Amino acid sequence: MTDFVKFERDTAPGVATIRLDRPKVNAINDEVLAGVLSVCAELADETEIRAVVLTGGERNFAAGADITAFPDFDREAALAFSRYFNSAASALENLPQITISAINGYALGGGLELALATDFRIAATDAHLGMPEILLGIIPGGGGTQRLSRLAGITLAKDLVYSGRHMTADEALIARIISSVHEPEEVQAAAIELATRYAGGPASLRIAKRVMLAGYHESLDDAVEIEARGFADAFTTEDKVTGVASFMEHGPGKANFTGR
Repeated sequence: MTDFVKFERDTAPGVATIRLDRPKVNAINDEVLAGVLSVCAELADETEIRAVVLTGGERNFAAGADITAFPDFDREAALAFSRYFNSAASALENLPQITISAINGYALGGGLELALATDFRIAATDAHLGMPEILLGIIPGGGGTQRLSRLAGITLAKDLVYSGRHMTADEALIARIISSVHEPEEVQAAAIELATRYAGGPASLRIAKRVMLAGYHESLDDAVEIEARGFADAFTTEDKVTGVASFMEHGPGKANFTGR
């Protein structure tokens, strides 16, 4: 962790929060990325925490990378920064926990790139999302061109990257970039509520996430083999015994899982 990234374990039962905290607008620099990497390393083997909320607080998620360093960047420095950013985004994306971004205010450039690395995103009615790097004469470097294309489709991704325009929360919802829209003062609570729901789920949630990420870029034949192995892994969990027994006795949706 660093001073600019806070890790709060006891947000709710089984839920932790990663909070970006670099005033004024959570501009992302090496220290922020180091903090994200540090928290992700701590969470990677954590079993008691089963869902994570990523937030920038109630005013702004993150307004982008800290461009004050960019005037001094040459090609090698830019390449190093992009690779470092992508290592942090990949660490976040591959966490075993279910992850949810709570977006208030601006999620632009690098801010949106971090949000795209989480499983779900929810946003405030007045949120702004976008990839404005083209307006600086550069392009996204934290995975934005790739994750946005995969999530929203190549045409919309091209529109956002080529124009640098901002999306409203309603447009992002229609494009399925975010899952829901809330009043600004309700976004944090809504994210925690959703995380709490997932935190009460079975151990197979981790397996499902692992399988979906691992198989996404593979051929169908290879991907369904990854799924088959994950399906088998689920049968080794305590929650499988609990879930099947509960279904047989009480019907679906009544099991109380432990995450083991």
